[in-house]
Amino acid sequence: MSHFTAFPLVLAAAMMAAAPVPAGEPDLVRADRFVELSTGERLFVREVRRPGAATEANSSVLLIHGARVPGVASFDLPVAGGSLAADLAADGHLVYVLDLRGYGASSRPAAMDRPPDKSAPLMRTEDVVADISAAVDAIAKWSDVSRVSLVGWATGGHWAGAYASRFPQTVDRLILYNTLYGGSDQHPTLGTGSPLENPDRPGTFNVHAFGGYRLSTRPSLFTAWDDSIPVADKAQWRDPAVAAAYGDAALASDETASTRQPPSFRSPSGAMADSFELAFDRRQWSAAALTMPVLVIRSGRDFWSRPEDAKTIVDEAPKAERLDIPDATHFMHLDREAAGRGVFLDAVKRFLDRQEE
Repeated sequence: MSHFTAFPLVLAAAMMAAAPVPAGEPDLVRADRFVELSTGERLFVREVRRPGAATEANSSVLLIHGARVPGVASFDLPVAGGSLAADLAADGHLVYVLDLRGYGASSRPAAMDRPPDKSAPLMRTEDVVADISAAVDAIAKWSDVSRVSLVGWATGGHWAGAYASRFPQTVDRLILYNTLYGGSDQHPTLGTGSPLENPDRPGTFNVHAFGGYRLSTRPSLFTAWDDSIPVADKAQWRDPAVAAAYGDAALASDETASTRQPPSFRSPSGAMADSFELAFDRRQWSAAALTMPVLVIRSGRDFWSRPEDAKTIVDEAPKAERLDIPDATHFMHLDREAAGRGVFLDAVKRFLDRQEE
């Protein structure tokens, strides 16, 4: 059955104007779609592909963003070297970029229109698993496949792993990079003594400080990134055009950004509450349940995940392998080719293209 019959509102969304693309990009097609949820909410999903029939694609791949910046800003910037989605689509995959609820063009919980201290952290792991499930179901119909590959960055990897551990039969391949999981109860910036910890109740998340959502300005996007780049001239490591597009897209993802000074965009705080628990080795899913091929990638200069996270996933998952990229940063897919992006992209393509033995 045609997905346009099953999802009539998706057709209208797909007819929206195409997003800007960088000069010299291969001939690709973009379509912005919405998945209607039973709650009356909806999820934004961007499709990026080569022209032609879906049956010619190597596979369908869903990209899952992290805690703060939504999908398009993370994976489909309109500048050269800024679109993982375009890179994978040019390699022959049907690529889908998701905004989870509370992010970007997807529905936002009503509590996000009130002050953040009026609600508990929004969009916890189980909420996100429900969103990924709805997106995978829709993608399976759109692309006429039974299984979808998932690529999750940082907290997006945690969420992708949680989904894949519950619904392994729907996942073809799983790539997790710079992802928290477990194996250690110590973390230098997210655990004991961090701003995430309630100073009055050690070992518990600081709900009062974070509330339902948090606000991020453009400069805040680059603090940890700049600190992890080991050269004074950051332009040697990261293309200024990519950095500018990343900041622009992050702010543009929230229509209320310009109502605050300085401009800032909203992100649900549930990801931070989840990450605080993971920093203490309080796991929310089991890597042993990942029956599909799994690739775990970790940057040597990552400030988010720990070596123990990557090791523990690979030790527990039956068909997992690990790649360490020693000099790469947390943002390696947005850095320059020679700063880790090239190694990362080659590994992802090989893993997605490889025939299972």
